Amino acid sequence: MVEAVAGLLGAGRVVVLSGAGLSTESGIPDYRGPSGVARRHTPMTYETFTGDPVARRRYWARSHLGWRLVSRAAPNAGHRAVARMQETGLVSGVITQNVDGLHTAAGSGAVVELHGRLDRVVCLGCGDRSSRQDLDRRLQAANPGFGAQVTAVNPDGDVDLDDGQVAAFRTVDCTTCGGILKPDVVFFGETVPAPRVARCFSLVQQARSVLVLGSSLTVMSGRRFVIRAAKQGIPVVIVNQGPTRGDGYAALRWDGPLGVLLPVLADRLTGAGPVTAAPHPVAV
Repeated sequence: MVEAVAGLLGAGRVVVLSGAGLSTESGIPDYRGPSGVARRHTPMTYETFTGDPVARRRYWARSHLGWRLVSRAAPNAGHRAVARMQETGLVSGVITQNVDGLHTAAGSGAVVELHGRLDRVVCLGCGDRSSRQDLDRRLQAANPGFGAQVTAVNPDGDVDLDDGQVAAFRTVDCTTCGGILKPDVVFFGETVPAPRVARCFSLVQQARSVLVLGSSLTVMSGRRFVIRAAKQGIPVVIVNQGPTRGDGYAALRWDGPLGVLLPVLADRLTGAGPVTAAPHPVAV
């Protein structure tokens, strides 16, 4: 299987499209893969966040705690393998649906973060952007007695908390204009900025192959790039645990833990060492 995948990717100009499954081995669960059972409530939508102050307070209370867990996550062997393949020139671009910043932390450059990043905050009033660390300090100061216990963390940094625990939580507003603050990520029901989407399509257009890593491709936000590649005759390779909605477009499917499979693939493609058999079963 390593040889088959390497045969499709070895020509270079590989565009990586990654999803939450790549970060599970860093301790961040995904929505729909093996660790997806962690989510017990519906993801926040843009309409609810902007229109319901109570829901917004609930989100910030949960995210205030969840952010600390996500911010401590470190890149795993899968992220590092992608960075190594990019450094040697095989990977020409990285598109990620993740908001954890782990591709950049692993050393990948010019990553297109399709859904934004949790470590940034944007004001919906004036558009001012600030760091999540600054907001974290402000929220701690506004809520000195907030001691809720985290029971589970979700891919977007949200955690599961009982509503009773967040009743007294205080949110803070933009220091510039007093507007509503929102994490600089794309919520459900929100549109990805058009220039960002155009940049992704441009990367796919110039690719010799597309490598999907850890994404179920359930939502069109990421699946559209796979569809575009397949329509243009660009081979698509999917490495994921479990089936995806893009399997019908794939030239090859490799099923298994990405932290195990990707270093083996990177070794084969970069000539960094001997190829060893992956310890988990794989399948086309």
